[in-house]
Amino acid sequence: MNEKASPRPIAEIASYHAHIYYAGQTERQHAEWLRLRIGERFRVRLGNWRDEKVGPHEQAMYQVSFANEIFGALVPWLMLNHGGLSILIHPNTQNPKRDHLVDPVWIGRPLGVHGEVLPDEHEAEEALEPNTEPTLPA
Repeated sequence: MNEKASPRPIAEIASYHAHIYYAGQTERQHAEWLRLRIGERFRVRLGNWRDEKVGPHEQAMYQVSFANEIFGALVPWLMLNHGGLSILIHPNTQNPKRDHLVDPVWIGRPLGVHGEVLPDEHEAEEALEPNTEPTLPA
C-alpha cells in the first residue's frame, strides 16, 4: 500500500457474507448441522442451498448474510465449529471483486474463486433481512 494513501474506513463495509462450502454427502450433512446451529444462535439471513457451482464459487455452498454487529460473535463461532468445511467470509463494499479476492477471511482450506465474473464496482449490499429467530446463546 502506498505510504501516502489514507487507510480505508470501516464504514466502507455495509455487511458481510459467509459462503459455507461442501462436497459430497458427509460434508453436506455437516453443512446442514452447521446451518441449523447458526440459525439457533444468530440473527442472520440463511441463503438457498446451491448444490452446483454458482457465480464465482467453484463448489456447492450456501450463503449467510449478516450485519456488521454480528461479526465478532459469528466468525469466532464458525472458527470453532466449521468441522473441516471451507468458509469464505467477505465484506460487502462497493467492490465485489476486491471483497471476494483481496479482502476475505478464510476458515478451513481456501478454495478457488472466479473473480472474472465479479464486477469491480457495485452498490454495497446491506445485510439481508434476517430469516432466523435465535433461541440459544452463541
